[in-house]
Amino acid sequence: MRNTAKITTAVLAAGALTLGLTACGSDKDSADANAPLTVAATPTPQGEILTYVKDNLAKKAGLELEVKEFTDYVTPDTAVQQGEVDANYFQHQPYLDDFNKENGTDIVAVPDATVHLEPLGVYSQGVKKLTDLKKGATIALPNDTTNEARALKLLETNGVIKLKAGVGYEATPKDIASNPKNLQFKELEAAQLPRSLSDVDAAVINGNYALEADLSPAEDALVAESPKDNPYGNFLAVKKGDEDDPRVRKLAELLTSPEVKKFIEDTYDGAVVAAF
Repeated sequence: MRNTAKITTAVLAAGALTLGLTACGSDKDSADANAPLTVAATPTPQGEILTYVKDNLAKKAGLELEVKEFTDYVTPDTAVQQGEVDANYFQHQPYLDDFNKENGTDIVAVPDATVHLEPLGVYSQGVKKLTDLKKGATIALPNDTTNEARALKLLETNGVIKLKAGVGYEATPKDIASNPKNLQFKELEAAQLPRSLSDVDAAVINGNYALEADLSPAEDALVAESPKDNPYGNFLAVKKGDEDDPRVRKLAELLTSPEVKKFIEDTYDGAVVAAF
């Protein structure tokens, strides 16, 4: 907010004028520091965790927090890049690296603000074990680059397929070196995967979308990722240069507080794991 009071005195001492200009700058800095912080997030669990912070921790910390929810993995980053929101909380580092590379954006993780991991899981309405999948069965995968590779690595870890040596975070079904059951793969937008379960033999589903569909990685997944040494923790992110915004730093502290860790443990029963 700018100081718009008119100067009505014809002659002002130079010192007084300087003091007035300095005060204006201080008012602007103060207004920025106390302005609402708008954060984009996917609804579950990120939006729920942010809402917990907003309702229980933010006011006491002097932070006015606004949560804006999106149901896809693209809009939260474009909204940050275009300045429509101040930050987002929905993604892991491999996804962000790929997004920046593909879109020419400069979004960065906020230091010390990795909040949680959502274990990726394999779900099915027709089989109870991965080994029960029949030859030629169809498995649905998330179609964004890093999560597809992550899904394939989960299948490899559990002995379903084998990927080519040295394949990294950009693996696709074309990088499968061994597929004994001749499994077929259907690439879908991540948000559509839970709805695909009736149409495929199994689906590898991101944790947040599984939760929205009342699926638990801990109870319903045939197999799920281990949180140990996992690079897919979700963090608070901003446009480069905004990492030291005092409102962002304050939110980072709240998101990695003991209160949030307890909220995650009590609410998600292992389907979401605190990463701090």
